[in-house]
Amino acid sequence: MARDLLNRYIWLVDTIRRYGRITRSELDDCWERSGLSDGTRGMPRRTFYNYRQAVEELFQIEIKCDPRTYEYYIDEDAGMSGEVTEWLMNSAATNEVLSNSRDLAGRIFLENVPSAREYLAPMIDALREHRIVVFDYLPYSRTIPTVGIELEPYFLKIFKQRWYITGRHVGENRVKTYALDRIRSLHLSTTRFVPDSAFDPEEYVSNSFGIIFNTGEVKDVVLRADPRQAKYMRALPLHHSQQEYVHDEFSLFHYRLRISPDFVEEILSHGPRLTVMEPPELRAAVRTELQAALKGYE
Repeated sequence: MARDLLNRYIWLVDTIRRYGRITRSELDDCWERSGLSDGTRGMPRRTFYNYRQAVEELFQIEIKCDPRTYEYYIDEDAGMSGEVTEWLMNSAATNEVLSNSRDLAGRIFLENVPSAREYLAPMIDALREHRIVVFDYLPYSRTIPTVGIELEPYFLKIFKQRWYITGRHVGENRVKTYALDRIRSLHLSTTRFVPDSAFDPEEYVSNSFGIIFNTGEVKDVVLRADPRQAKYMRALPLHHSQQEYVHDEFSLFHYRLRISPDFVEEILSHGPRLTVMEPPELRAAVRTELQAALKGYE
């Protein structure tokens, strides 16, 4: 029931945002066509009032009414973290479309995110309640798991269909990151911790690509992309610091970030359509990986 209500709240926000401005009559028509209405004609006034109130309390998103036109709209100047809101809106829109398209199940193919199934919910509980989590961990580089890791969770991040938790390893007294799909057992400790007020998750990840956050210095990076690749990078920037300088036959993309194996792998995945111009150490790292790959074909 709780999940169903959440989907309804998100549907309401998503619908109003898609229309920009919408009357109650238009909203009722959308409600009747949605898979959430249970066949009811229009959204009851009290239901709309309750959902509107819940949206403001949960997401700090205010649904306003223009008294001149009686149209409803979203106050975009207020609200919770933009990335989280967008994630929720996109998830709701996707869920609604897919739930109404079960007859096409054999022709819709999705990417799997296995790490969210078992441990995402308890990790979120631990984040909310500032509770230490205790788990066993088996990375791909080992055959025997490390048991009894105690972690003060700081933040979650998803990267390439995998969820990761970052926090302070109690035993080692340092910040580390773990993949949720490599956890073998987990429970929430009764022990609570006081969050480190000096630790800012957004600042910690801001100069990184992927899930390696504290390796190396921040560098000025310049990538050269052919015109076709440039279009993809405009639509889906590699990093929030991305800036593009367009030339006749190519584009130069500038970044400020740390050079990490994750970033090197990303560059390699684009093949000859993307070339590192700066800095020299990144060019060398990419060249070394390309040479190692070619050896396998000799």
